[in-house]
Amino acid sequence: MDILLNFLRSTGFAQMEPGNAIMILIGITFVVLAIRKDYEPLLLVPIGFGMIVGNIPYVDTMSLGVYDDWTEQGKGSLQNSSVLSQIYFGVKFGLFPPLIFLGIGAMTDFSTMLSNPKLVLLGAAAQIGVFLTLLGALLLGFSAQEAASIGIIGGADGPTAIFLSSQLAPDLLGAIAISAYSYMALVPVIQPPIMKLLTTRSERLIRMKPPRHVSKREKMIFPVAAFLICALIAPGALTLLGMLFFGNLLKESLVTDRLANTARTALIDIVTILLGFAVGASTQAKTFLKADSLLIFALGAASFAVATAGGLIFAKIMNLFLREKINPLIGAAGVSAVPDSARVVQMVGQKEDPHNMLLMHAMAPNVAGVIGSAIAAGVLWSVLVK
Repeated sequence: MDILLNFLRSTGFAQMEPGNAIMILIGITFVVLAIRKDYEPLLLVPIGFGMIVGNIPYVDTMSLGVYDDWTEQGKGSLQNSSVLSQIYFGVKFGLFPPLIFLGIGAMTDFSTMLSNPKLVLLGAAAQIGVFLTLLGALLLGFSAQEAASIGIIGGADGPTAIFLSSQLAPDLLGAIAISAYSYMALVPVIQPPIMKLLTTRSERLIRMKPPRHVSKREKMIFPVAAFLICALIAPGALTLLGMLFFGNLLKESLVTDRLANTARTALIDIVTILLGFAVGASTQAKTFLKADSLLIFALGAASFAVATAGGLIFAKIMNLFLREKINPLIGAAGVSAVPDSARVVQMVGQKEDPHNMLLMHAMAPNVAGVIGSAIAAGVLWSVLVK
């Protein structure tokens, strides 16, 4: 009978707390949104199921969760750590984000940006959300390191947010990661109302000239030259940008097709699975359900909205000085949610004019936003590192 009672006390049913149940329901909601609404299923399915796994209660003497790392507690070797904590190692120490950037570089075509370099300014303008949110977080009592990590959510770049927070604010890593990926998944919901609010119908109807042809030589020179310039400006970004431009060089060199194909398919898929699942599993109720987490979600939403607005408004300002006008909708793609923001621009533009093709134009500020958010993270890391 004692054995039976001990077993019953050890079950998840007996140890379930309201917080665990709430997080499990949120995880199920993520999975449903991914499947039913097609909201970033490659991210939300692993994250959502990871949240379910991470919130199954277990007895304290068992080593099962992402935070049960015995090596940190001096209780044993890596072999004594939980399996989930070993997977979470790639998140905690910033290993997964550079690998994600390698895959992104191997699948990204910078031709549109190279054909119309002034659109890079829209990617830079969208980073205003990062710095305004940083100020807001400081006013709410977060430390400078924590505020910087929260602000980077405005770039809509989950890997960059994880990388920076792992260096500056590891205690907030779970909340920042979930917030960043949640808003990346909700790009089709959040951005269209802001786009319509800040643009007129006549502006949304603007048609742009097709981009010029970019030579193979330009494509091969760009990743090397761009990396040198960006890394010298912000050395803190060299890990992310080094992998991004290395992946792009693999693609554009035309002599490393096997490596480029591996980086943009198998490797990025494996890392996405592990990253999403580990981030989801890190949302254990006892460490995640805190007032700071709610503040981070609110600040993340504000950051993303301001970043979107910043790109739109700067596009309108540019039109005051340009002879050939640009469609200000593409300014919303200045956040680095590639390629979802560019697709949203295409969707909103085609609602006004079904024959207006904005996708390729929107990809220019979109990929510039990836570079911009990494540079912003590098600058913040360089300035705020302890």
